[in-house]
Amino acid sequence: METSHHLLLLLMFLHYAVGSNSSCVKILPDSSSIIPLEVGKEFTATCHLVKRSEDYTSDDIEWDLENISTAKQSFRKLNETSVSITINVTSDVNGWLRCRAAKKSLSYVSPCMYGILLHAGYPPLKPDKFSCIAVQQNKDISPYLNCSWDPGSRKPLIETTYTVHVHIPILNLTYKTACYKQFPRSCAIDLETFPIHAALIVWVEVKNALGSERSIELHNESNFFAKPNPPLNVKVLTEPNLPICLMVTWEHPIHKTILKLSYAIRYRKAASDVWIEVPESFTREYITSFRLQSLEPFTQYEVQMRCIGEDHSSYWSDWSTSVTATTTEAKPESAPDLWRIIQPTANNRNITLLWKAPVKANGQILVYYLNISQDERMFERHSIKANLSLMHSIELPAKKSANIEITAANSVGVSPKATLFIPKTDQELDGVKNMSWSVRNEKPKPVMQVEWTAVLPTYAGLHLSEYLVEWVKIPQDEHQTELQADWQRVPYNVTKATLNGDLKECEPYLISVYPIYKYHVQHTLQVHFQAGKPVTRQAYIQQGTPEKGPTVTVKKSKKNSAELTWEKIPLHSRGGFITKYVIFYAVGNTRQWRSVTVGPNVHSYVLTDLASETDYVVKVMVSTVAGSKNGTDCTFKTVKYGDGEVEVIVVVVCLSFLFLTVFIIMFCLRKREVIKKLLWPQVPDPSDSSIAHWSPDFPIKADMPKEDVSVVEVDVFDGKSLCEEDKTVLPLKKDKYLSEEHSSGIGGSSCMSSPRHSVSDSDEGDSGQTTASTVQYSSVVASGYKGQTPNHQPPVFARSESTQPLLDCEEHPDHLNESGGHSKNSYFRRGRELEQGVLGQDCDGGSLSFCPVQEEETSPVVEDPPASALSYMPQQSGYRPQ
Repeated sequence: METSHHLLLLLMFLHYAVGSNSSCVKILPDSSSIIPLEVGKEFTATCHLVKRSEDYTSDDIEWDLENISTAKQSFRKLNETSVSITINVTSDVNGWLRCRAAKKSLSYVSPCMYGILLHAGYPPLKPDKFSCIAVQQNKDISPYLNCSWDPGSRKPLIETTYTVHVHIPILNLTYKTACYKQFPRSCAIDLETFPIHAALIVWVEVKNALGSERSIELHNESNFFAKPNPPLNVKVLTEPNLPICLMVTWEHPIHKTILKLSYAIRYRKAASDVWIEVPESFTREYITSFRLQSLEPFTQYEVQMRCIGEDHSSYWSDWSTSVTATTTEAKPESAPDLWRIIQPTANNRNITLLWKAPVKANGQILVYYLNISQDERMFERHSIKANLSLMHSIELPAKKSANIEITAANSVGVSPKATLFIPKTDQELDGVKNMSWSVRNEKPKPVMQVEWTAVLPTYAGLHLSEYLVEWVKIPQDEHQTELQADWQRVPYNVTKATLNGDLKECEPYLISVYPIYKYHVQHTLQVHFQAGKPVTRQAYIQQGTPEKGPTVTVKKSKKNSAELTWEKIPLHSRGGFITKYVIFYAVGNTRQWRSVTVGPNVHSYVLTDLASETDYVVKVMVSTVAGSKNGTDCTFKTVKYGDGEVEVIVVVVCLSFLFLTVFIIMFCLRKREVIKKLLWPQVPDPSDSSIAHWSPDFPIKADMPKEDVSVVEVDVFDGKSLCEEDKTVLPLKKDKYLSEEHSSGIGGSSCMSSPRHSVSDSDEGDSGQTTASTVQYSSVVASGYKGQTPNHQPPVFARSESTQPLLDCEEHPDHLNESGGHSKNSYFRRGRELEQGVLGQDCDGGSLSFCPVQEEETSPVVEDPPASALSYMPQQSGYRPQ
């Protein structure tokens, strides 16, 4: 690619510069190659007219720089044949600068042109951090010396050459190698054979058209340029009787005649990232083994080695591959970490004993020995294998104390004893006053930090030993017996701690802080530890969105309100602390939601301002700081009437009816006489009538008015009981007669003008056949009509076509004459007895006489009846029992 570029530039140069003998202009400075320019400086070129160009003057000269515009202000007229140009060199100045002479007006003279090629760049910088190294190859040092340097941050932009020089003064030999890379940083030089134990002078030179630089010279023995390989066959061996030691062995990677070496060893625990390096003074000798001491028993270690020329006369080799080994077991040096969790029950306390393996177990723990005593008497002894659960539960009465002791044993021995005292319920010690927790977002996961208020260092003769921070995962099931708990101990002078446990996200935990006191048992050397009362808070290492929303139910729906209830979301479904509930409700079809926000401890709410007899949809959304979750929809319908409205309507109606009834009763009592006359018209007493003194044999006074008389007689149930046989018939008859009371007839009054008919019940006749003995109306025609003297002959009776029963005197005129005066008043006497309530007092039969209520046919009228022929009719018709 570079060859093609240079070829193109050469052809262009030949086009502009080689034909300079035929050109009428020429540029100074002139060069047959590329002219380098330093960025940041000015460059001046001059265009001259040759002698034979008599057709042009300096006014006809123009400058043109490839890819960059040139302004007239940069031109300078020197004389009539020369014009110069000055440009500021930038990194973009790369191309032809041309000078052209041409007439501006029409002319037969052809223009002429000349050009030079420019290239901007920087002079080289001095190489920094120059170093050279020769690595080990097999059992010797490689003859290739690899040198590296820092060329600087600025690129030259023009062609630059880097050359490495190596001079061996003892042999008077110089080796050099040019690096044909663009802006190189390293280069290797072949020395054919590495000069052992010889002095070397090494440097690098950088050069371009704008200048050259040379690095510092390295004057050192050849060993200083050598880098050996790591030690060979590194091994780590355990020593059975030395549980705190490991033996490390290795082989030399190169012969000491070429390079005499010293070694370095480092080690670390397999679970740690911190290396511990053995002091070089311990491994400076030309050795092949070393014993690591002061290690921990039954601990796995990683070991690595490297080597360097004696007295640091070479480069360090790389670290060898890690080799692991485990120290042997020893007797446990520390006691188990004993703790308890107290859960009160109805009568006792459920004590869950928890423990961890000793920090310095020095081996694999095989068994734990647990001793439990109550009120200073041995209560239980247990040997619990270590591969089982590190947990034990006991029941402890509230009024008893217990002392717990536990030890751990491995294959070598038994650990020290751990003790814990559990006092009676009423003898518990006070705890810390305040406690808070917070979460710090760290990588790779957030951590929880707990802070609390310190307690007094002494309390009731006890000394504060430490604090214990406990975290227990809240179980999903209340009946879950296995607790997921952990704890850590904090020194007594520290009031904050970062929990080092593996707390899971979105899971609730109970964080508790206990002060731990210690005291010495009297007359013994034992030390007991007792915990104070805890301060507990619920916490989340990281909160999330609730898993499900509340299920809402409508407890009671009213006319304009509805009472909603929803159950608490299960603790393990919340994902965090609930911050609020939002109630959304809308009319069923519109879905235009309205909302109400309530607190996190509210689980019921009464919606108000609802429309009556309307369908609604309601749902509840639960929120945490991380997000929200909607519950299921619930539909309900408000009622038409509100509370008490139906009762009010019923009461109003009942009161209205009651008032109306009372009003009617009062009105009836006030108008009782009128109503009495309307319902029961007064029936005149026939015994007081003048007709009682009238008969055909004894005519009444002549001055009585002439009128036709119709008389009705009714026999009242002779020989039969009214109450027994005709009690049902009588009201019917009575109603019939009362309804016919006001019929029109002859005369002024209704009774006098209305024909009467007689209803009688004979001994032989049926009570239901009330018309069996009825006869037509009869008219009494007396003699002496119109002034004629009546004779003593019996009156003549003419019957009408009426069905009215005849009077007794009409049916049996003979009886009338025989009975005398007694017979004359029998009719009226019977009527009075009936009127005075004879029927209502005793129903022994008799004769009933009354005025008929209505007559369908009118009795024939007798013209001009005599004065003696007088018939008396009552003033008002009808019958009213007294």
